[in-house]
Formats: sequence, C-alpha cells, structure tokens
Amino acid sequence: MELIGSISQTLVTIVIFMTVLTVIVVIHEAGHFFTARLAHIRVHEFGIGFPPRARVLASRGETLYTLNWLPIGGFVRLEGEDGDSDDPHSFVRARLPVKLIVLVAGVAMNLVLAFVIFFAIALLATPLVGVTFTTVQPGSPAALAGLQPGDRIDTVNGHRYEAFGGPTAVDDFYTLAGQTVSLGLHHSDGSSAVLSITLRSQAAIDAVNNANIASGNPEREGPLGISGLQAAPTGAYTGHDPVGSLQTGLNETSNALGLIADGLGQLGSSIINHPTERPPVTGPVGIAQDVGTVFWDLGPVYLLYIAALLSANLALVNILPFPPLDGGRVLFLLIRQVAGKRFSVRAEQLTYLAGFGLLMAFLVWITYFDLTNLGSAPR
Repeated sequence: MELIGSISQTLVTIVIFMTVLTVIVVIHEAGHFFTARLAHIRVHEFGIGFPPRARVLASRGETLYTLNWLPIGGFVRLEGEDGDSDDPHSFVRARLPVKLIVLVAGVAMNLVLAFVIFFAIALLATPLVGVTFTTVQPGSPAALAGLQPGDRIDTVNGHRYEAFGGPTAVDDFYTLAGQTVSLGLHHSDGSSAVLSITLRSQAAIDAVNNANIASGNPEREGPLGISGLQAAPTGAYTGHDPVGSLQTGLNETSNALGLIADGLGQLGSSIINHPTERPPVTGPVGIAQDVGTVFWDLGPVYLLYIAALLSANLALVNILPFPPLDGGRVLFLLIRQVAGKRFSVRAEQLTYLAGFGLLMAFLVWITYFDLTNLGSAPR
C-alpha cells in the first residue's frame, strides 16, 4: 500500500507540475497571440501543448485552436514568423515597432501573471509562519523557560509573522534584546501556551559568545538561546487591504526578478569556472520535484507562490538576447534593421537552429544533475 501511495503521489505531482508549466507558457503565448491579432497579423494556430495534435478545439476565422499530445506548454503559429512571406498580414511584413511589441508581449504577460498571483496572495491568503528549532542551548533564557526542541514560536508580543517578506521572529528577538517578551508557543503534542521570557541583552550575548570562543566552542548564541531554526507554517492566513497588496505584489515581482537575475549570474559563473560540478539551478526534473515538495508539505498557496516565481523566471529568461528566445529574436530584428539584406533569412534560421541545439544540450546537462539528486533532501 505504501508503494501504491508513493506512485500515486508521484503521478499527482507530475500532473500538477505539467499543469503549472502549461498555464504559465500558455499565458506567455497569449501575449503574442493577442498583440498579433490587434496588429492584424495572421495567426494560423494557437496550440495548448506541443504536437502531435490531439484534436481541434475550435476554428474561428483563420485560427485553429488545438490541443496537443505533449503537455509541456503551448505555442502560437504566425504567418511569416520564419522570416519569409509575401502576405501583407504576415509577421515579417509588419513594421519594426509592431514586431517588437508582439515579441515582448509574452514576457509582459508573464510579469503580469507573477504580479497578479503575488497580489492575490497578499490580498486574500498570506500564510502565517512560526519558527521551530532543533536545539535549546543550556543555561539560555529558552532553557530556563522550559522550551523544548519541536516547539513552534508563533507570536512575539502578540505579533504574527508572514511567510513572504517582512521581519521574522528572530529579527524581533534581536530588536527586543534585553526585554521581557511574551511568546506564543505551539507544542509538538498540539497544545498551546504563552510564556513570558526575558531575552539576553546584547552585552550578555557578547559575553556568552566570547566565553564560547575562549573555550573553543564554535557555537554562537542569540537573545533566546535556540538554534537549528526553520520557518514553519502555522496553518493560519491573513489578508491585506488592496493598496498594501498592490505594493506587496510589485515588491515581490521585483524581488523575484532580482533573485532570478542573481541566479543566472551564479549559473554563468558556475559553467565557466566549474563545468563538471552541479550547477546552482535546477532543470525541469528538479523543479517538478520541488513543486511536489511544496504542494504536499506546504499546500496550494505556497504552490501559487512558486508558480509566480516560475512565471517571473520565464519572463526574464525569455528576454535574454539568445536565439531562439524572444530576446534573441528581438536582437536579430534590430540587426536586420541595421544590416538590411546583408543578413539573410537563411543565416537567421541557422542561428536559431544552433541556439535551439545549445538549449537542448543545456537541458540534458542540467537534467543529469537533477536525476542524480532524485530522492535526496529538498533543496
């Protein structure tokens, strides 16, 4: 039965991952689709998934809406998108600003999706978290108050803590160092309690840590005297007013882009300096594993947060000036504008093909590391 349960959970995880990925990519493609239609560019097909085709969902005007067998995203097929068409309503015949707008619209839609998810979470269901710990340091305020490993601190002086952004309980411990605080606790047996504890002052913290250093003890202690800290969901949620949620949505989208940009920089450095070592990013298999872990351990709101991060990730990656990504296509449009006919359609197509090959090789390379990491502890 345990094996059947594990298989079922794996299958559900795969379905969830494919659904999240498909929604994010289809939203991206919808940006291309709607801007192309507004610009009167002929759209032959809007596909969910990738060929082979499973069925035609609808046929409206000149556009087929299709469902395809490979559930890994979607696509839009425009007239003249390969750079060769005499149709006045083709992509290649559109004015340069129009083509640029159509290409970047997918990126814009992914950023909008990320913002909308962050905004909705802030408005309706921001998870509240406490802090758990694995060690209570001897002689510390936590030890004197009877705190036990496995307890969860949910509140400090009645203040609750949000999962995404803002100060943590540990931040407040240091802010309130030397003061007597009220801690709301959730014990491992399910019971709750409120304890009054006097935190160490900064001078007492320094004295304890200096004594540890003198005795050869590398452990550092803080105001409360706990270690092995980890955020843990309390199962409760809160919401914010629309204005505050709007600001949170913008901040989280900006933070996500910064986080992803930093990750891309680390990836580039890793490829150059340590090409045989595991890269500091994950591929589709690793992402699917992480999505499953988040869904089963933390729940659907956290899954939505991950979906927003993935949408922001797709936006930033797609705008990179690398063929055949949208940013690469923008780059070639600008090159063609300068070089004119000296840069042939055939050369552009071969460059896209080479770029696609490199992307596939990169995915194979990173998937190798994902597969070797299957079954290990969550990252």
